[in-house]
Amino acid sequence: MLTDPVFYLLAIPAVALMGLAKGGFSGVGAMSMPLLALAISPVQAAAILLPILIVQDAVSVWAFRRDWDRKILLAMIPGALVGIVAGYLLAAKVSAEAILAVLGAISILFAAQRLWASRGGRIAAPANSPGWVGALFGVAAGFTSQIAHAGGPPFQMYVLPKNLPPASLIGTTAIFFATINWLKVPAYAALGQFTRENLLTAAALTPLAIGTTFAGVWLVRRVEAERFYTLIYVLMILVGGQLLWEAWRA
Repeated sequence: MLTDPVFYLLAIPAVALMGLAKGGFSGVGAMSMPLLALAISPVQAAAILLPILIVQDAVSVWAFRRDWDRKILLAMIPGALVGIVAGYLLAAKVSAEAILAVLGAISILFAAQRLWASRGGRIAAPANSPGWVGALFGVAAGFTSQIAHAGGPPFQMYVLPKNLPPASLIGTTAIFFATINWLKVPAYAALGQFTRENLLTAAALTPLAIGTTFAGVWLVRRVEAERFYTLIYVLMILVGGQLLWEAWRA
């Protein structure tokens, strides 16, 4: 298990944000990867977070196992697999600094898109777009999820215009990301990242993720969400900028 105090100073808020995201603060979990990448390599950070995400996914899928849209999943999951493979090949073939730069860029673009959307901006597929469009958004979601566990925006750009009932939207989201998180397991295994050290670190952080998930459910009804989101996404842009600077300086 990792013992570096600096790692845990960053890992504790990173995992807490993942829990809050699963508890209702959708999107803030994307801050987790950039935070951890300030202390360890991005690939190792993603490998530590992946088992935690899988545990959290199990709860969501069980809760909404009867409410999901089959057509959306059939359109997007094959594309997501292509994106995951592309992300794996990038991580396997390029330097750690290049991955750091990609993560920094994804972090900035993710946060900027969220801030823009919160002010009424929209980039979305038409509600009646064909399945191949869903496959393309699936590729984007799989790639950004493989690199940064940040597949939310491409998924939402395709799915939200379809105006699914709330339960179906949550269930489809839960099953999609649970599926692609399992699809990422062979890629991280092939990268040699499921070491004893990484798995023990993930196990140590999992109770925090579960506890903050319940905290998110409680807090989402009691705090002013708009300011919280704005703060998180501004911080994400700053952290993404720091990752780009570290990649350029290396």
